[in-house]
Amino acid sequence: MTNPILDFGIDKASLRYIGHGLQRPECILAEKDGTLWSADARGGVVRITPQGDQQIITQQRSEKFEGAGSEAARYLEGTLPNGLAFARNGDILVSNFGTDCLEIMSRDGQSRVLADSIDGEPIGKVNFVLRDSRDRIWITVSTRIKNWMHALRTDLADGYLARYENGRFRIVADGFHFTNEIRFDAREEFLYVVETTGGCITRLRMDAKGNPGARGIFGPRSLGKGAWPDGIAFDSYGNLWGTMVYSDKLFVLTPRGDLRILLDEGDPQKVDALERAFLEHEVNHEVLFATGRGIAPWMASVTFGGPDLQTAYIGSLRGSRIPYFRAPVPGLPMVHWEEGA
Repeated sequence: MTNPILDFGIDKASLRYIGHGLQRPECILAEKDGTLWSADARGGVVRITPQGDQQIITQQRSEKFEGAGSEAARYLEGTLPNGLAFARNGDILVSNFGTDCLEIMSRDGQSRVLADSIDGEPIGKVNFVLRDSRDRIWITVSTRIKNWMHALRTDLADGYLARYENGRFRIVADGFHFTNEIRFDAREEFLYVVETTGGCITRLRMDAKGNPGARGIFGPRSLGKGAWPDGIAFDSYGNLWGTMVYSDKLFVLTPRGDLRILLDEGDPQKVDALERAFLEHEVNHEVLFATGRGIAPWMASVTFGGPDLQTAYIGSLRGSRIPYFRAPVPGLPMVHWEEGA
């Protein structure tokens, strides 16, 4: 079978949108009935039905994001639900990038903290959470630096992966450049890790017990101009789809590791300015927040959904709605897909 991504292109005029008034819809979970769950900076998630009806679910609604005095404060302070995953019982695991902890929230808003430290130390900037077929919970921590903007540099590799075991987290791999989203391949033989400030995707071979071992770069050593990868997701053919956050790109890596750019929404001059500052370790509020435009400003994630898993949704950090389109191949089902979550 010829890889269907090779002849695929996205017609922006055919894009559709769902959701309105969303705040920082960074991560999106899809259910088999078409329901979407989007992370929201008001302190929880927004449930969106296939008809477009939506309901915000939080334990205590936060107005800090909307009422922040500056863009920097909006993305650096308060509760910032980031990565999401379904627990086996349908509860929602929330990696909170603002409060630096992993939370679990029921669908009616009752929540508690699962972990906020490792070995007696603060856990750091918890970015993403993923559950595997063995019902184990994995998290990524981008950096141990409280102000994550100070970690946007090429020479810092303090990100790590941790796994929840016996009521606490244990670090299983470290030394990553701003660890972001992670995904397993279909057989869970490899774990793919986004290194945002490394500009690449790393993969770790899993041993017979499901523990990560040898690692190497998958695809290009650098994903090109404005290479700040953020979210990733597999399709059923084995293509790895991904986003680049500040340059607003949607890309695909084929099973051979070949790179294809499907969308490029970034402002070239502003992306260039940020890249110069990044390489010189001089990223500041002004140059960073000048970026972000297009259909999903600060493009952050891609999720496959719909009854046949062939609808692709794009999450973002600065958008207020979710663009979506018909993909040429279904997504790889996540572990919750057949669990009735």
